[in-house]
Amino acid sequence: MKVELTTAALQDLARLPEREAAQILRKIQWLQSGLVGDIKRLTHHDCDYRLRMGDYRILFDLIGDTVLIRAIGNRKEIYD
Repeated sequence: MKVELTTAALQDLARLPEREAAQILRKIQWLQSGLVGDIKRLTHHDCDYRLRMGDYRILFDLIGDTVLIRAIGNRKEIYD
């Protein structure tokens, strides 16, 4: 699978502490192998899926064989 990050997702990643950002990037790289990890389909949200990494969430859509990452943030703030 191909993984792409939107501009907003890149900005979200830049705002995170360095350690968490590195962990999230590793999780995102795993998505290239397929949809692995704690992934859940979202029902009432703009994005179709979320990947959980501790207190952080990675929101993404699946478009063909491309994973489009739209937002990255803390679980308390990401769904607002």
